[in-house]
Amino acid sequence: MSRFCNTLETTYKIPTVGAAAANMMKYAVEYNLTNVTGMPIRFIGVPFPVAGQPREVHRRYVRGNDMISNKPMMMTVVEHLTRPLTDHEKYSGPAPAPEPEPRFLPPDTEDNLHYLFKDKDWTDYNPIILPTEEKVKAMLEGTSHAPDKVVKIIDWPGGKREFTVEKVAICAVMAGARPEYMPLILAVATQVPFGNSTSSMANMILVNGPIRNELEMNYKGNVMGPHNEVNAVVGRSYTIMSKTAGNIHHGETTFSTLGNNLQYNNLCIAENEEALPEGWQPYHVKNNFKPNDSTVTIGTGWSYISSVGEMQKAYPSHFLMRDYMRSLSAIGGGAVVMDPTVAELL
Repeated sequence: MSRFCNTLETTYKIPTVGAAAANMMKYAVEYNLTNVTGMPIRFIGVPFPVAGQPREVHRRYVRGNDMISNKPMMMTVVEHLTRPLTDHEKYSGPAPAPEPEPRFLPPDTEDNLHYLFKDKDWTDYNPIILPTEEKVKAMLEGTSHAPDKVVKIIDWPGGKREFTVEKVAICAVMAGARPEYMPLILAVATQVPFGNSTSSMANMILVNGPIRNELEMNYKGNVMGPHNEVNAVVGRSYTIMSKTAGNIHHGETTFSTLGNNLQYNNLCIAENEEALPEGWQPYHVKNNFKPNDSTVTIGTGWSYISSVGEMQKAYPSHFLMRDYMRSLSAIGGGAVVMDPTVAELL
């Protein structure tokens, strides 16, 4: 990966050549400088796929031509390692930011503006609310923060960009939020953009504390289903913020093979703190927050396993839980989301 090339060259002063598969060559060569490396990297291109291929296929790649220069692969590697750096390649400052979009778009019909937002990949391709000046101003009534206050400096990908309260409000309008949702959406905005990979990543948003009841989030049943506006809209806002302010675009800055439909809502749920078994603490309290603190926890993972199973005396519930954890161990830790009745059994 280019970030490792950057470390080898800047920290250890070792000349390095990156290798990119055909499906990511454009990103590697043209977007590498904006990918927080702060410096151009020389690349060679190999056919796709690379992972999982037998050795004879890899040997054929090495003995063939570089897909970027169309010269013999190993000759290109040697040339990249020995040729003096150009002035452009000596650049090691912050990654340059793209040209900002204008604050206002030219007047047009509502239909044309909807098409424009889709053409620019600013949506999740479900219907949005157009963020007019009036609607954004009304959304800002939901927070005491100044519109120009910076929520986060986004430095991936494409240089340092200021994600302001007003820009969060714009995304909130697009997602269909109400002004009272702004405190929660602002908290989520601190984690923009969401994680992505060539694998099919997804995200989870867990809400704790009084704000669950203040906004009337659904946490007592069907919490992952399309049955509550807050759960749906706050989760959706994370995707819209990540695609617009976070510059997450397929084929440019994200290359998931299958993608993940959980990214439409990002599993936005609230913990049913009132139904916890005796002795159990809410998640935010376990992490040293006070019970009356309102918190948001955001994690990135891949998918979920639905626990279809029947508890029996010969195979009690904690055995089932052990089996689920074993199935997740190959890719890391897991979060267990369970009904209060299951929690009581444990």
